[in-house]
Amino acid sequence: MMKNEQPTILVVDDAASNIDILLELLSDDYDIMVALDGESALELASKESFDLILLDITMPKMDGYEVCTILKSDDATKDIPVIFITAKTDEKSIEKAYKVGGIDYVTKPFKFLELSARVKTQLNLKFLIQNLEHIASHDQMTNIYNRGKFFEVAKKKFQNSFEDLYAAMIDIDKFKNINDKYGHCVGDKVIKSVAQAISKHLDEGSVFGRLGGEEFAIVFNTDSLDKAAQKMDAIREEVSNIEIFSDDNESVKCTISLGYSKAKDDTKSIDALLRDADRGLYDAKDAGRNKSIFRDSR
Repeated sequence: MMKNEQPTILVVDDAASNIDILLELLSDDYDIMVALDGESALELASKESFDLILLDITMPKMDGYEVCTILKSDDATKDIPVIFITAKTDEKSIEKAYKVGGIDYVTKPFKFLELSARVKTQLNLKFLIQNLEHIASHDQMTNIYNRGKFFEVAKKKFQNSFEDLYAAMIDIDKFKNINDKYGHCVGDKVIKSVAQAISKHLDEGSVFGRLGGEEFAIVFNTDSLDKAAQKMDAIREEVSNIEIFSDDNESVKCTISLGYSKAKDDTKSIDALLRDADRGLYDAKDAGRNKSIFRDSR
């Protein structure tokens, strides 16, 4: 969510009067979408991105418990916090609300201060968790995946998007010389600039991470070796055009060496695919650097 965007809440209730009350209470601070039954709510949740769901328990055909159970069983919606809105106050009903995945509940008739506080609390908690997860999974310098998250996501991509799957290993040439000559501050700028340059040429769905130091990796799909080669050369040329300046206003340039490989029927793991790409990287280094070399598995 962008800083200036309002959180988006899905309100699910079959009573128009309850919907009207919730819209009046919440619409100034949040973007509200409405569903009048469980099936519509699930359909909306599969298409839209919601920060919170306010879910009535008692509805015809599909009650709120069933809707919440389905939401929590789907990877795409399981992390959306659900606050139940209910006239039920008995312990069994409330216990069941938590058991199926609800994070809180608000009783009818609505009390504005209570409703507002519970909504704000759960949204703040959700955004705090998202921020912590981002910090834990992204490289702080470049804001791309860190090593652990890269391998986690790349492994899933290997399992789910095997067809026309490629991997690339990338290393900044003679990076130690840059650090030694200009200092680590300039070295950090180079790493950031290289990450940004690579990102420009990645399609949606590509997995991009910093493995450590000046080493990066990509896992991506493309439908031909020619297109993969064009992408790799475009990345290499983009990086070669980077120019940053030292504290003494001296121009600093850099290049990368790049190896890439394609998954085959007998490629057993993402690690094996990346090893082939890494061999291509060493070939590029041995060939004089600033090259992209395809390495076929043997």
